[in-house]
Amino acid sequence: MTQLQALSKEELQSRLEELTKQYEDYQGENLNLNMSRGKPAPEQLDLSMEMLDLFDQHSTLHAENGIDLRNYGGLDGIPEAKQFFAQMLAVDTKEVIIGGNSSLTLMHDTISRAMFHGVAGGARPWKDEAKIKFLAPSPGYDRHFAICEHFGIELIVVEMQEDGPNMDEVEALVREDELIKGIWCVPKYSNPSGAIYSDEVVERLTNMETKADDFRIFWDDAYTVHHLSDEKIEVKNVLETAKAFGNSDRPYVFASTSKVTFPGSGVAAFAASEENIADAKKHMSVQTIGYDKINQLRHVRFFTDVISLEAHMEKHAAIIKPKFDLVYNTFREQLGNKGIASWSEPKGGYFISLDTPAGTATDIVQMAKEAGVTLTGAGATFPYGKDPEDKNIRIAPTFPTLKELEKALDVLCTCIELKSVEKLLS
Repeated sequence: MTQLQALSKEELQSRLEELTKQYEDYQGENLNLNMSRGKPAPEQLDLSMEMLDLFDQHSTLHAENGIDLRNYGGLDGIPEAKQFFAQMLAVDTKEVIIGGNSSLTLMHDTISRAMFHGVAGGARPWKDEAKIKFLAPSPGYDRHFAICEHFGIELIVVEMQEDGPNMDEVEALVREDELIKGIWCVPKYSNPSGAIYSDEVVERLTNMETKADDFRIFWDDAYTVHHLSDEKIEVKNVLETAKAFGNSDRPYVFASTSKVTFPGSGVAAFAASEENIADAKKHMSVQTIGYDKINQLRHVRFFTDVISLEAHMEKHAAIIKPKFDLVYNTFREQLGNKGIASWSEPKGGYFISLDTPAGTATDIVQMAKEAGVTLTGAGATFPYGKDPEDKNIRIAPTFPTLKELEKALDVLCTCIELKSVEKLLS
């Protein structure tokens, strides 16, 4: 079909009637399909089930340093887990703390410590400032924004590009405002666009002049091993780069196995300079005596090294890549030449970023819901849930079956075209 803008009013009206009939038919099917969050499919969770059989009542649950994993101790993680994550993140074991099942918890706690106690080398707690601000490359990850909103931190939108945040904007802002204390970054296969940070962006982030001497980069490396093809994308090492520029304390790195093994029972890690690690451990010692060491050992015995992890992730890719391909192919076939949508085609990660005509995303998501397809809320990829152009929708294709996904995409494409035609007619 030709670009919708090229159709006459009569042709648009005829197309609207066709689309309305399609939509009403979908409503009559009583669908219940959910693409609202990036959850692994059951088949992905099955890949790690053998992990649950590694221990029985006869197992010797001791770490290599002799710690009895059933008892107290091991505040920053067992040595084997630290070695594993250090290898995965290309850092030193002295620069790693192993946490519980969620990197989100580690991010929350890191900001909480900064709010009440300041950061290593900082002059005072962030709460003692007149206001705290964070840069939020957008479209971005709603849970990052939610942490800041929870602590009353003002979020400033900066443009997200294919190679990372718009660094001209970032540098201009942090150079002039000492209340800007941090920036959220998902450097590889960014949520939701799949953007990959370039070497230049990593260098500029770690070397830029900041008015605040306690500025921090919150580097959420959530998808570092989540490739969708044989091409293994690498992003410049942020800790090494920061050290080279004399700003070793600037990055905080977070990662986990949440979408590698079991989201509810994975293992998370925090990597930073030795000074930042020491500062974190000082506060953690009041919060906990240690995280789940048995689960840490379970993971490192299941993944003997990063090579076995890579083989495991290839199995994940084999399950979810056909779903991403289905999204791309459906969008190309149903939307591609109509001039009403654009989307990312990431090389890894869990999401696809879809842009519809300005002012339509909220209505499209609501229409889909009324036809039985639940999507991530419009605006969720921007701070405060407010997309200034009301056009971005995050697509999460991993959880549904291919058959369910096919139906959900048909509904979504119908809603997009229907709203687009209505907008043209109005």
